[in-house]
Amino acid sequence: MANTSHIPAEDQLTVGTRFGYALGSLSTGAFGTVPGLLLLPYLTDTLGVGASVAGLLVLLPKAWDVVFNPIAGRISDRTTGRLGARRPYLLYGGIGLAITFAALFAGPDTGSATVDALYVAFVFLVCATAYAFFQVPYNALPAEMTTSPKERTSITAWRIAVLAVAILICGAGAPAVRDAVGGLAGYRVMGIAVGVLILLGAVGVFFGTARTRVAQPLPSVAGWRETVAAVRDCPPFRVLLTAFVIQAVGIGTLLAGVDYLARVGLGDKSWQPLLFAAFVGPALLVMPLWQRVGSRHGKRSGFVVASLVFAVGLLGVLGARVFPPVLIVLFVAVAGIGYAGLQVFPLSLLADVIGNEEGRTGQVRAGVFAGVWTAGETLGLALGPALYGGILALGGYVSSTGESVAQPSSAITAVIIGVALVPALFTLAALPLLRRKELFS
Repeated sequence: MANTSHIPAEDQLTVGTRFGYALGSLSTGAFGTVPGLLLLPYLTDTLGVGASVAGLLVLLPKAWDVVFNPIAGRISDRTTGRLGARRPYLLYGGIGLAITFAALFAGPDTGSATVDALYVAFVFLVCATAYAFFQVPYNALPAEMTTSPKERTSITAWRIAVLAVAILICGAGAPAVRDAVGGLAGYRVMGIAVGVLILLGAVGVFFGTARTRVAQPLPSVAGWRETVAAVRDCPPFRVLLTAFVIQAVGIGTLLAGVDYLARVGLGDKSWQPLLFAAFVGPALLVMPLWQRVGSRHGKRSGFVVASLVFAVGLLGVLGARVFPPVLIVLFVAVAGIGYAGLQVFPLSLLADVIGNEEGRTGQVRAGVFAGVWTAGETLGLALGPALYGGILALGGYVSSTGESVAQPSSAITAVIIGVALVPALFTLAALPLLRRKELFS
């Protein structure tokens, strides 16, 4: 709970509002986790698509969002009505996301890997578009709910706590549902189950933020040229976004590799739920710790420490072929502690940057900046599976249509490097940007 003793009454958020807003993370967590975790294995080990091609199929539909997310932000900026600029999209975008996600794993099963893969690519494109209309307003809302940096940190912590639960449910539950049913039917049942969770999150955040104040409308950025100018004129946003996207590539690579790490690296797919629980579970415990670190030492310093903890944990996973699996799980848990901080600090800093820039310019920046931010996040998380698919291809990974296939030693090495070393390097690569102390509080 945030200390609200020095926060003006109009900027204080109730527990119900914090929780209501956080429920949206059920939707973002599900969509952010399951495609990155299971879509690549679905293509390579069920539809029989080559690893490099599968990586591109995961990337290309999301690359569309890099163009479309800022458009969604401008659309929401210019929306007026009694529900405000953001909340209508939380409901309608969320419903569309739930339906299209269930359809993603419900392909026609034509027997042709090419046709089935093209179906996945098309539906994923539609799904990503619906997600843009949900995620962009969702990211923009905190800057308009309160002007207090402390309250923004608090609501972000609530959001990340629910996000951790969503990732835990989806990361452990989705593969379990898939494996319990088996085959294509398993993927279809899993898709429907996750779609229901996305729907619950969308409805929950819509009604949970019903008492949120509607911000005073301000002049909005009108087009691409103005969007580029707004980003160019805000160095804190540019630096924060660049650091976040670099790390998102690493996180996307990690998520894409967890299924392969369990099945190929550790030799037993039953380790996958435990790996995900170890990765996400600590977030529920250490969130208050990261809040205290941010309050005492600053959000920038907290961001740096979280990055280092995340990287150290992943580097330990490089010993997957030598260390016992239990020790690998412990290293993943260390990475999970850092991952919690990598979620809290960038989003909290984003709300601060938006608020400061709107105060400086007198123009709405929430939707535009949230749109650009979401585009960057989407691109980073999509590049991760594409990169991982390329690494698997270089290692000689053998795709299949469901049967068990013995992988060469080079493929096993590629699985481990892609899930451990590559994410750690991307995370560390962002640290020089975070040293620019003048940009962050």
